[in-house]
Amino acid sequence: MIWDTHAHLEDSQFSPDRGETIARATAAGVTTIVNVGSTEATSQNSVRLAEEYPFIYAAVGIHPHDVEACTDKTWETLLRLAQNPKVVAWGEIGLDYFRDISPRDDQRKWFIHQLKLANEVGLPVIIHNRDAHGDILQIIKNHPPEAGGVFHSYSGSWEMAKELLAMGFYLSFSGPLTFKNARHAPEVAEKVPEDRFLIETDCPYLTPEPYRGKRNEPAYICEVLAKIAAIRGMEVREAARLSSENARRLFRIDQFQCEIGSNLQ
Repeated sequence: MIWDTHAHLEDSQFSPDRGETIARATAAGVTTIVNVGSTEATSQNSVRLAEEYPFIYAAVGIHPHDVEACTDKTWETLLRLAQNPKVVAWGEIGLDYFRDISPRDDQRKWFIHQLKLANEVGLPVIIHNRDAHGDILQIIKNHPPEAGGVFHSYSGSWEMAKELLAMGFYLSFSGPLTFKNARHAPEVAEKVPEDRFLIETDCPYLTPEPYRGKRNEPAYICEVLAKIAAIRGMEVREAARLSSENARRLFRIDQFQCEIGSNLQ
């Protein structure tokens, strides 16, 4: 079983061939996909997609780029969506100081608010962190997610990874792990405990080698899987088993549900 724990199949880039893209993923061995919202609209679309496909699950949340547009209605909508049994996480949420599209004060305010909402509904969080390591660490220490969480597309240092692991977080690896100029990710992928790593595509973004330059899609998760297996010196099948078990544990999706979804493909 291969899990893509972070995809954006609701993205308009998939509008011409969404069904075919999903079919290619299942043909490549992908059995479960967590589709992640980033705005109110994409969170709604993520849930619709999860309702359409038994092996797709949804996360709902507001990305730091989009928090300025939030209203009371936004949070009411997300809390309602979070009650859907196909919603397994709150995200993606966090801080992005690289592009600074939203003011940093707003980013911090609404990140804390969403951590509280995730605790209110009992969901793990999917965290986006770009160039905001110090503030991210401080906030999650002060407002820890009670159901756990994952730092998606992890690219930070091993020193930071150790702090996150000590707090119970999972670390997820994506296309940049396959890049020749990858800095920290290979070291962290090698050292992270076997019960704490996930794999993802973040499609349509962060396309792995050898497809770099093309639109990313869940079928390409196999490249990330092969790379992390090579880094850790294990068989691809074993890396797939471990990452799938870790994802199932974090998102609290039991084996029976996964097998049903796989059989319905």
